[in-house]
Amino acid sequence: MINKYVDKDESILFTDDYKGYRKIDEIIEYVKIDHHKMYSYKGINTNTIESFWAIVKRQIIGQHHHVSVKHLPKYVPETVFKFNNRNDDDMFETLVKFSMLTN
Repeated sequence: MINKYVDKDESILFTDDYKGYRKIDEIIEYVKIDHHKMYSYKGINTNTIESFWAIVKRQIIGQHHHVSVKHLPKYVPETVFKFNNRNDDDMFETLVKFSMLTN
């Protein structure tokens, strides 16, 4: 996914200390934020994205009960929309306006 969606020459990836990221430095420059040692690196942290994925997980468990890996990309945009518009008092109207713009 990084190779497909990220400009590796212009990007730095910030991660937590999950072991699955050990070899990521072979692909892209990255900074590991070990929460046992520090909260942030020069003011940058991973808490916002960690909170977002917690919301995705709660939505799947609470609303959909189960989502297959195959269909996950169809459910995540719904959560992204809700998250990005969480302060919109008329989110439904915004959704309708966006849906009319789509071909």
